[in-house]
Amino acid sequence: MSKKVQTPLGELVENRIIIWDIEESRRLFKDGFYGKPVGISKPKSADFNAPLILDLIEGYYLAKIGKIIIYKGKKRVSLKAMEKICNQEHVDFKEKFLVYKKLREINYVVTPGIKFGCDFAVYEHGPGIDHAPYLVQVVKPNDDITATSIVLSGRLATTVRKQFILALVDVKQEKVNFLSFDWWRA
Repeated sequence: MSKKVQTPLGELVENRIIIWDIEESRRLFKDGFYGKPVGISKPKSADFNAPLILDLIEGYYLAKIGKIIIYKGKKRVSLKAMEKICNQEHVDFKEKFLVYKKLREINYVVTPGIKFGCDFAVYEHGPGIDHAPYLVQVVKPNDDITATSIVLSGRLATTVRKQFILALVDVKQEKVNFLSFDWWRA
């Protein structure tokens, strides 16, 4: 007789989602380096004894693909309600979510890039396993992009040995084009 697998529960607490069940936390982390275990900055494995904290984009993505169920109090939070919350908390949520989703679908590990001054840090294997080779900035079709902002972003990326990538998003067509920059020294 096989054991029925339940979908993990994530509690919405302010602007984060917490997976309290340690086994489920380990499984989600191991399944794609989702979230961060409380108190462990860069775990190298899923062998930890702590709840998992997900940011809103990550939690919404996992709920959308059926890997978690989000609740608040004793009530389930619908995907529509989560999307509304995400839109309130994140500037340009739809664009950022589309980029996050596309990168995850092609098996990259995507984490917030705030410490690098961009939207996402993107890993080939995972935090603690390798360094993020890419920094991604999400850009909408009507955004102004200056040469100065490209140079600043590129210099930062080069300083931390990463490739700077613009993710050009068309939400209506659900399309993302990636534009990368290489910096040459003469």
